[in-house]
Amino acid sequence: MTRFFNGLLHFRRSAWEMLASVLIAAGVTMLMQPFALALYSWSFVITLLGTVMFIIVSHFPE
Repeated sequence: MTRFFNGLLHFRRSAWEMLASVLIAAGVTMLMQPFALALYSWSFVITLLGTVMFIIVSHFPE
């Protein structure tokens, strides 16, 4: 776990890509759930944020 946080602090690709992937997965999950309208409303923003973040992070050093 400390390796993950060190990767975030030092802008390493693997940790940031994992965080971006989790955001994308959370956004898609929020989009498909039928219970809360607030989650559905924010799902596009979260998915877009994760996608843009993944594109930017793919240029970070290994």
